[in-house]
Amino acid sequence: MRVRVRARPGARRVEVGGCWDGPGGPALLVAVRARAVEGQANEAVVEALASAFALRRGEVTIAAGHRGRDKIVELAGEPGALAARLAELLRR
Repeated sequence: MRVRVRARPGARRVEVGGCWDGPGGPALLVAVRARAVEGQANEAVVEALASAFALRRGEVTIAAGHRGRDKIVELAGEPGALAARLAELLRR
C-alpha cells in the first residue's frame, strides 16, 4: 500500500497523525526529532511509521521523496488493516 507522507523533521517529539492537504493530495503527518541530515530524518520516518502501523522496519520503504518533506511510502502488510489504520491516523 502506498501512502503520501509529509515529514516534519526537528520536532520536539515523534508523532504520527493528522492530515496535511498538499499539492499532491492529502498526506499523513509524521513528526520526528531527527534533523534532515545524511538521511537521519528518513530513517526516523520509517521507524515512526513502522511503529504506528505495527510493522517491521523492513516492511516500510520510502518509494519517492528522499530529499524533501513530501514522500510516498510503501507499506507491506494486509491492505484492509493498513487502510483502516491509515484512516484512523488521518483523523487525529
